[in-house]
Amino acid sequence: MSEVLLCSTFPNPNTADCVAEAFPDLSEHLLNIRDNMVDLLVPFRSGHYYNRAMGGSFSIKSVLPAMFPDDPELDYHNLDGVHNGSEAMTIFPKIKDMPPEERENTRRNLLKYCELDTYAMVKVWEKLERVVGGR
Repeated sequence: MSEVLLCSTFPNPNTADCVAEAFPDLSEHLLNIRDNMVDLLVPFRSGHYYNRAMGGSFSIKSVLPAMFPDDPELDYHNLDGVHNGSEAMTIFPKIKDMPPEERENTRRNLLKYCELDTYAMVKVWEKLERVVGGR
């Protein structure tokens, strides 16, 4: 099984234990996922990787442009409508009250934001692997 990448304490690895209890038929699979979680915050917080361009912040919004400064594909500013978690959390509950066209556009923007967040974690993981010489 491959690693599941996450950054910070959310989702909490203990969540898998609770969900595994609630769904015994999926328990083995869920616990396997838990056992393969890797917190990408650790190498940054512990000082094993630092770049001045991160400005002392270890958030993905600081780490990503520091590690990939010239890659427009990895630039949150190039997204439409949703550029950060605060914007995503603000707009998400409002979707239900939007007219259909606006709802679909907002949904698409949220998915693009989530896609970039996920892709960013993969790119950071790959770069960290290259820095330490792979596995």
